[in-house]
Amino acid sequence: MRVFLRYVGDPGFQIGIGEAIGVHQSTASRTVSNVITRIVRKSSIWIRFPTTCEDLHNAKNEWQEKFNFPSAIGAIDCTHIPILNPFIHANEYVNRKNFASINVQATCNSNEEFTSVDVSWPGSVHDSRIWKNSDI
Repeated sequence: MRVFLRYVGDPGFQIGIGEAIGVHQSTASRTVSNVITRIVRKSSIWIRFPTTCEDLHNAKNEWQEKFNFPSAIGAIDCTHIPILNPFIHANEYVNRKNFASINVQATCNSNEEFTSVDVSWPGSVHDSRIWKNSDI
């Protein structure tokens, strides 16, 4: 866990992280990969969009009480996460600001907790297309 926390806190080269903690680069790489895999497997426990009538009712009440925003069940936006330009279909990942990215759509509840995250779109895709194709 220490290797993973160091990596996400200061994502440098795994060799440097391994040396700082006293493990080989391959161990650092496996550790980071294993922790990410476990987090992704459990993500549906923590990241859930309201679907039942009760969940939707509670979400609306929370937005109304906290922000005087009637009928809202969440907040939504997209953001570009910079990436290294991929070798395949590289032009699809270059966004309007001319850098390679993944366009991530996320929603959150009134407590600023994620309720959905979609990381499946390259940077050239417009936010409205992601929204139109989302399950929300």
